[in-house]
Amino acid sequence: MIELNQVSLQRGQKFLLEQADLRIHPGQHVGLIGANGTGKSSLFQLLLGALSTDAGSCQIPDQWRIAHMAQEIEDTGKRALDHVLDGDTELRRLEALIAQGEGEALANAYAEMEHIDGYTAEARALQLMAGLGFAPGDEHKPVSDFSGGWRIRLNLAQALMCPSDLLLLDEPTNHLDLDTTLWLEQWLKRYPGTLLLISHDRDFLDQTVDRIVNLEGQKLVLYVGNYSAYERQKAERLAQQQLAFEKQQVRVAEIEDFVRRFRAKASKAKQAQSRLKELERMESIAPAHIDSPFHFAIPCYDKVSTPLVGLQQARLGYGARALFEQLNLTLLPGMRIGLLGFNGAGKSTLVKAFTGDLTPLAGERVSGEHLRIGYFAQHQLQALDLDATPALHLQRLSPKASDQEIRNFLGGFGFNGELALSKVRPFSGGEKARLALAIIAWQKPNLLLLDEPTNHLDLEMRHALTVALQAFEGAVVVVSHDRHLLRNTVEEFWLVHEGQVSIFEGDLDAYHQWTQAQQQQAAPTAASATNEAPRADRKVQRQQAAAERAKLKPLTQALKKAEQQMEKFQTLLDEVEAQMADPDLYQDDNKARLQALIKSQAEAKAGLEASEQTWFDLSEQLEALQASA
Repeated sequence: MIELNQVSLQRGQKFLLEQADLRIHPGQHVGLIGANGTGKSSLFQLLLGALSTDAGSCQIPDQWRIAHMAQEIEDTGKRALDHVLDGDTELRRLEALIAQGEGEALANAYAEMEHIDGYTAEARALQLMAGLGFAPGDEHKPVSDFSGGWRIRLNLAQALMCPSDLLLLDEPTNHLDLDTTLWLEQWLKRYPGTLLLISHDRDFLDQTVDRIVNLEGQKLVLYVGNYSAYERQKAERLAQQQLAFEKQQVRVAEIEDFVRRFRAKASKAKQAQSRLKELERMESIAPAHIDSPFHFAIPCYDKVSTPLVGLQQARLGYGARALFEQLNLTLLPGMRIGLLGFNGAGKSTLVKAFTGDLTPLAGERVSGEHLRIGYFAQHQLQALDLDATPALHLQRLSPKASDQEIRNFLGGFGFNGELALSKVRPFSGGEKARLALAIIAWQKPNLLLLDEPTNHLDLEMRHALTVALQAFEGAVVVVSHDRHLLRNTVEEFWLVHEGQVSIFEGDLDAYHQWTQAQQQQAAPTAASATNEAPRADRKVQRQQAAAERAKLKPLTQALKKAEQQMEKFQTLLDEVEAQMADPDLYQDDNKARLQALIKSQAEAKAGLEASEQTWFDLSEQLEALQASA
């Protein structure tokens, strides 16, 4: 049993926990939730022994084996398969004994290897990698060949490979697509040990945990049941408070008004019907979110074109490799589409073609006269001006807008008080994602194209985004592994599969069944190929993997060159800005030097932005080629 007694945990001047108690029994699956910065990751570090309590005690059985998913991975030439196998430290210990031992020690090592099922370790590691989306042959590639997101997947596979009594997972779905999220969900359901899971994916929590621990008021509050049960319990508790009740009535009125507006429009009947059930549920759990700092709407541009945007006979891909041929698709006003498909099928490529960021290799993209796109993708977080404030970002878009109008708008996204006037540079990933969404909403789009918009967002912000998307009157296209968001914001699904885009007749449960059927069809072929292949063929596999790396070498080299350019311009910019911090520079007799430094600063910033954009483009191309290889 894990037992925390009167634990206080302080980081800097801030108490994350103060006289907190918690008991977790063996075999329980616990979801750990709380606003960003409340101490979830610090609690994990405490359990791992990397932090000590400032008061109280934290006890874990001495014999428990602990596995956790590392957030970083070194740039190493080690094979991906070996990195995953390293998760089983007992396996590695016995392998070393077998390599060095003799006589009775060797015999004992072989017996222990049999006891821990070590002879199937490589096959089990390959199964983990396949479940997490790695293609056949990826196991032979060096870790350094993989992008950051795929390296995190390798870390997840390594954690799952480790035999454990306690498994700690911090946002394991952040770099997964829907298919691998579903696979991980099934794996965790079968996990017999004690699980502590930090996640902002409510459907994932609902399916994998039987307890929720909420970090609130420097305490650890335990709720029995999954996330939906937690919402209901918290709603009941808050509804007993008069202030909570009054706020709830405001929220209920908003929901009722929303339903009335949708019911009143015949053209929106399908939307009203598909979302009415969710709206009714929202009314009952609304108090669980009344204290949320996020409450915003996404206004829609008052002019519209029919169609909004379309692809005609489009050939889409990168370089000479096409993912789609002769694609004909049209987005109309009011459409609400969720894109489904395996990793690497081309969902993000399709979104970029609609935005115009990816020019068709053949065919054309046709856009309406009044098209206004709001596009969210992860690389846009890096495109933010790190030395500007949230308020300045909006001011640049609307110079005539008043400061108060901008401050009020940003407040709905959690940028209150001085935070709205703070530079973006130290912002967390979640804060940058919220700012990117605020910028999109400020521009009043009539078409939203959202590629994994919930990454880095906490549960409260995801809830607010879901509500805002429900009320948005424009068209929506979403790629997301967040099933709650998909289920409650889109009306139809398009399946992206094997170079085709078609309407998927069914819901997300039906899609899960479809993915399982596809994987089962592929499994016998892969298994027979593995069983029939003699050991000598491993040399051929390594040669094939080497040939594949050779194909990718020009891109990887270009990527490294772009990284070097980024470092060069960042160093130059830091040097220039350090000189500009000298107060004497602004004296009249230093005007020439100041102008020269201003020019150098502008050139360094331009060079840095250009090299960053090159790096992002090359990274996306490399990931697409690796996924389709």
